[in-house]
Amino acid sequence: MPHSGVVPSPRWSVRALGVVRLLWMAGFLVGTTTHVVDLVLGGLDVYAGHPAGVRAFWVALTVVDPLVVTLLLWRRRAGVVLGVVVMVADVAVNGSVVAATGDGLAALVPQSLFGAFVVLTARPLAAWFRESRPHGGPDGA
Repeated sequence: MPHSGVVPSPRWSVRALGVVRLLWMAGFLVGTTTHVVDLVLGGLDVYAGHPAGVRAFWVALTVVDPLVVTLLLWRRRAGVVLGVVVMVADVAVNGSVVAATGDGLAALVPQSLFGAFVVLTARPLAAWFRESRPHGGPDGA
């Protein structure tokens, strides 16, 4: 039987992993859109009521979120790693803002659910990217 080079995880089909990748990309595009709209409407001072590190982090997501999407589109494992790091940091930062100010809880709930989805699906997605790389090609890192 011919081998396509794509070996799905015993618990994950190629189709399911494709859907996971699309959901990740959609989630990070929502993040990108949110931060772009914030910056367009409020300028660089849009997050002025927050500490400098928080403001810098949120502005940086305007670049980092679409980088994650691009890496996922290219099936790079670095996109999976970066996506996990971004979501863990984003939930932590936004959770601390909610704890300190009481603002943003409505946004933190779906973001936390997406973050949990990212963390729970990262390993099979990274394995799929590794397994789907052509022989002799880049390793997807």
